[in-house]
Amino acid sequence: MSTSKITAAAIGPGKDFSESRRWLQLAVGVICMVATANIQYAWTLFVPEIQETFGWERASIQIAFTIFVLVQTWLAPIEGYFIDKFGPRVMVAFGAIMIGSAWVINSGATTLPGFYLGAAVGGIGVGCIYATCINNALKWFPDRRGLAVGLTAGGYGAGSAATILPIAAMIDSAGFQETFFFFGLLQGGLAFLAAWFLRGPQAGEVKASNKLNQSRRDYTLKEALNTKLFWLMILMFTCVVTGGMMAVAQLGVIAVDLGVKEFEVNLYFFTMAALPLALMLDRVMNGISRPLFGYVSDHIGREKTMVIAFTLEGFGIVALGYFGHNPWAFLILSGVVFLAWGEVYSLFSALAGDAFGTKHIGKIYGVLYTAKGIGALFVPLGNILMEATGTWSTVLYTVAGMDLFAAFLALAVLPKVLSAHVAKSTVAPPPDAMEQKGAASAHA
Repeated sequence: MSTSKITAAAIGPGKDFSESRRWLQLAVGVICMVATANIQYAWTLFVPEIQETFGWERASIQIAFTIFVLVQTWLAPIEGYFIDKFGPRVMVAFGAIMIGSAWVINSGATTLPGFYLGAAVGGIGVGCIYATCINNALKWFPDRRGLAVGLTAGGYGAGSAATILPIAAMIDSAGFQETFFFFGLLQGGLAFLAAWFLRGPQAGEVKASNKLNQSRRDYTLKEALNTKLFWLMILMFTCVVTGGMMAVAQLGVIAVDLGVKEFEVNLYFFTMAALPLALMLDRVMNGISRPLFGYVSDHIGREKTMVIAFTLEGFGIVALGYFGHNPWAFLILSGVVFLAWGEVYSLFSALAGDAFGTKHIGKIYGVLYTAKGIGALFVPLGNILMEATGTWSTVLYTVAGMDLFAAFLALAVLPKVLSAHVAKSTVAPPPDAMEQKGAASAHA
């Protein structure tokens, strides 16, 4: 019987495959991601206000963002272990408490170490929620991983779109401290409530598919680390994520330096400053890109989709550096960059599930996700490079080169490495060897 044709009868009594059940789990995961998104994506709105209030250097303030990303990403392997041990409910509920506490800490911070502490606490919270929801989506949707993790990651990418304007308005009217406090409690509370609806699939609740080029066995973390494919994915992930991370953290600063921050955009129905509008549009494009490219990758393959997306981002960043002084070009091109960048969080997680299975995917993707932490190290360097050269174009062109290099790897190297890996993975151990292994484990 083909794994893509498993029926309820074959699964057994009490194990009916339920489409509605897994889509409900996906929806709850998206809600948790939406509640988490502002910890990262709204940070750029607070940086100018913090600088104006305390007079600290921009680069010193942005260290907080680096700390946040490093904690979020480099603790992911440990969080993967606890996901397997405690399940999604406990992990997301704990993460919700942490993200709420992070902005409450920021609301009362009067020193740089205070903001650094808030960033570290927020990184723990976001890491717990993000890793858990992605892990849950991979397990519930083995036949539609690209779409499922794309929608889940899209909640994180676009989650701040609806609150960018209220946060910006509250900063102007009440100050950034009260804004941190109010939205910290709001976001943390929403994620905490949603957490209790999450659970992982039981045996027989999901069905596999032979449509995609996937491994037919589950790798342990140690086995995954011993493959060429894993380290190729780390390299590509790092190259691409660096550009998007720099844009997320520095977009407000770039808009100031390019002279377009205060430009009023007249859209007939309303008028808005260029920066808040760009941030809102970018969140939408970032969110759309994850399910869009994930869905495409389910049909044409992860490798081809990566070539398209990474090339688009590379040329988009080059154009932003060249035409960004024009406010309309700034709006359009920043949207293009975010459209082409957001998909990394759906493509690499889906590819990890395809290549290494889902039994240990929390730990495996947790290590792979540290590529985002590596990329975060370059965010403060962007300020230093800009100050040394006097222009953001140097930074943007450097990042674009990394994106195009990743596109080249996706075109010329990844297909061969992936095919060889899957071919090796589809060769199952002899039945007697598996029985001996099981007997030895039982005896131990």
